[in-house]
Amino acid sequence: MRRGGLLKEQVEESSIDITPMLDVVFILLIFFIVTATFIKEPGVRVNKSEAMTAELKPYANILIAIGPDNTIWIDRKKKDIRDVRPTIERMFAENPKGSVVIQPDRLSKTEILIQIMDAARDANIKDVSISAERP
Repeated sequence: MRRGGLLKEQVEESSIDITPMLDVVFILLIFFIVTATFIKEPGVRVNKSEAMTAELKPYANILIAIGPDNTIWIDRKKKDIRDVRPTIERMFAENPKGSVVIQPDRLSKTEILIQIMDAARDANIKDVSISAERP
């Protein structure tokens, strides 16, 4: 329709709105981050002893390693024996369904292992295991 001698054309720009796609991508990203299981490492590589009765324990939340030189490692940090109980209590308070798994090296002293087990029991944690490998 002409008005005043001018033809008005409406130009429609075609564009794709990607906002819903970005929302879906971010929701998927959050889903994968929340549901991902992370491998916890104590901080030192140990040579575990072999045991025929070793069982797989998939959900160990508090890993404690005893190195060959009797050093104690929790969450990739070297700890003194006096710091073990407060650290275990703090980690257990964050996840009350957690369990303690101690990974002693073959060359470590049994005395350190027993002290760590006592610290865990003093922190009222009943689920304490010792890590071993199946032959």
